[in-house]
Amino acid sequence: MATKIRLKRMGKKFYAFYRVVVSDSRNKRNGKSIEEIGLYDPNKQPSLIQIDSERAQYWLGVGAQPTESVLGLLKVTGDWQKFKGLEGAEGTLKAPKEAEDVQARIEAVEAEAQKLKAAHSAATAKSAAPTAEGQAA
Repeated sequence: MATKIRLKRMGKKFYAFYRVVVSDSRNKRNGKSIEEIGLYDPNKQPSLIQIDSERAQYWLGVGAQPTESVLGLLKVTGDWQKFKGLEGAEGTLKAPKEAEDVQARIEAVEAEAQKLKAAHSAATAKSAAPTAEGQAA
């Protein structure tokens, strides 16, 4: 049986994401698959690529042929270089930035607002003081 590592389209119209699957080459694109070995979501920034390296190495070792798009993903994750024994097995996959703690951001904004409010009230009090003295004299 000739096996391929390919993308299986999921999601809805204009918002597709893909599963990286191993399937018989004669099956349809979204037909029955042998195994799911990863995910690819191009809608996120940076794109989400999660491939089970151990299973990808196994399937490449037993002769499964990746499609062009999956080959690109395997090169980004470094699995293709590892399989071929080339340099650069760490890949070029960019990790998404860790989201800042929401509570910490809220506290920082509130602290900044308090500083601005204090500065504004001090400026108002300072400008109001000379006019009161001028009227009293």
